[in-house]
Amino acid sequence: MKENQRHILSILMENQPGALSRVVGLFSARNFNIESLSVAPTDDDSLSRLTLSTNIAADKLDQVTKQLNKLIDVVKVIDVTHSSHIERDFMLVKVSITKAEIKSEVLNLVNIFRGTIVDVSNEVYVIQLVGTCQKIDAFLEAISPNMIIEVVRTGAVGVLRGNRALKI
Repeated sequence: MKENQRHILSILMENQPGALSRVVGLFSARNFNIESLSVAPTDDDSLSRLTLSTNIAADKLDQVTKQLNKLIDVVKVIDVTHSSHIERDFMLVKVSITKAEIKSEVLNLVNIFRGTIVDVSNEVYVIQLVGTCQKIDAFLEAISPNMIIEVVRTGAVGVLRGNRALKI
């Protein structure tokens, strides 16, 4: 059996109702999990870019890519994983800061990971962090799990380096 590997797919598709549903349905019908998904309009209002992270074997990915390209709403599909690319994940994390020493500890971690505190109350900080998925995971491992109230993440988004682009 071939080993599963994390892949980031960048999909250019028509900005139409049902387009996202058809892509997600293709994965669901084949029993493949989508780890993260981000979709938004591009500079061309008629198109959206869907960035999808999945963990499947390379041969299965080839099959899925071919089937994605057959969908009526899909314009182009690329796997950016093995190309030179920039990848980012965005996270908002709400943490409990009930003691002065905890506030200091959290502030130090935020500085080390180059995060930003975007909301403050007497007992809670909301921290914004942008970076690779590994950086976000490392921050969550560094902070005490008892302090975490809530985590919201976008999942991976990625773009090819240089002048290469996902365009029609």
